[in-house]
Amino acid sequence: MSITFTVEATSGTARAGRLITPHGEVETPVFMPVGTLASVKGVSQDVLEELGVQILLGNTYHLYLRPGVDQVRKLGGLHRFMAWPRAILTDSGGFQVFSLNELRKVTEEGVTFRSHLDGSSHFFSPESAMEAQIGLGADIVMAFDECTEYPADAKRMRQSMELTLRWAERSKKHFEEYKSEVPWNRVSSFQFPVSGQTNSRNQKLETRNSEQTQALFGIVQGGMDTSLRKESAERTIDIGFPGYAIGGLSVGEPRGLTREVVKSTLEHLPADKPRYLMGVGTPEEIVEYAGLGIDMMDCVLPTRAARHGLLFTSQGKVSIKQARYAGDEEPLDPKCGCRVCSRYSRAYLRHLYASNEVLAQVLNTVHNLSFYLDTMRAVRHSIALGSGARFL
Repeated sequence: MSITFTVEATSGTARAGRLITPHGEVETPVFMPVGTLASVKGVSQDVLEELGVQILLGNTYHLYLRPGVDQVRKLGGLHRFMAWPRAILTDSGGFQVFSLNELRKVTEEGVTFRSHLDGSSHFFSPESAMEAQIGLGADIVMAFDECTEYPADAKRMRQSMELTLRWAERSKKHFEEYKSEVPWNRVSSFQFPVSGQTNSRNQKLETRNSEQTQALFGIVQGGMDTSLRKESAERTIDIGFPGYAIGGLSVGEPRGLTREVVKSTLEHLPADKPRYLMGVGTPEEIVEYAGLGIDMMDCVLPTRAARHGLLFTSQGKVSIKQARYAGDEEPLDPKCGCRVCSRYSRAYLRHLYASNEVLAQVLNTVHNLSFYLDTMRAVRHSIALGSGARFL
């Protein structure tokens, strides 16, 4: 097996576990920062290591367009290309293609779309999405799926779910056939520079065949229909994957409906496999979903909000752009021990943002990521103590 997953503690429906990947251990429930273009915007890899990030998410659609999968593969794969020794998960590109709206056309074979960069035409299929992710070399790759829009009628939700299931079968078949055929151009014994706290495991990347180093997760769809979600989960499990994601949420539906769909879907997913909820959410939401039994989550919110001056703290949200912080000498969050809160005042952070300094985005992002990661650490500790998943 390229990954192993063990549940180590439970408290109600919440669970804490350990996901072992070829590039290190991941403690769950985990929040995965989004590194769309092999980069978490504004934050270098050594700082991510210092923050305790154990797994990053990369975006297949964006990396396919720039710098290109072949280029990344020739340079040794995504880990070596971005000098990141820990785990990486890549999405299939399905959601990004879905977001293109008028620039895409969906058929049984796949999706034809136009690049948001230059308008050039491209085509993604389950097979090509697998080839792209195998070429990128992430530890965990995702089956190619269709994200159902909201709102959608019953016929549309059924058609979309059935297409995703057919694509899941094609994804798995091609993944298993193709991954063992691709020559893997990794450089043996490449040593990453170690900065700050690192994995206790050796940081060295050894030359391995991609067959040994990648796992494919299936994705459950079905729109907002809980009966379709149940059917999708059961049939996706029948196809057989080492992990399962819940996709097609956070696409405009009410938050209460998101929770209802997540909760009902979780009832039908295997207890011994990792459960990944794609594209959520606020600090309160990731705690709530961890409490329901989700093991993995990702979202662009902490980094995107940081770039717009919205910061998450133990005292609530802070819009650092507001004039009332101009003379505030207090740290952003007195209860936070991150490198930003331990050094800079709210007044300075407000000044940086008002002055349009690049450093504002960097420091804001570091703090927001730290807050999310600390939240997950508190949740894991709470579960281990039998207190459920909550803020401590």
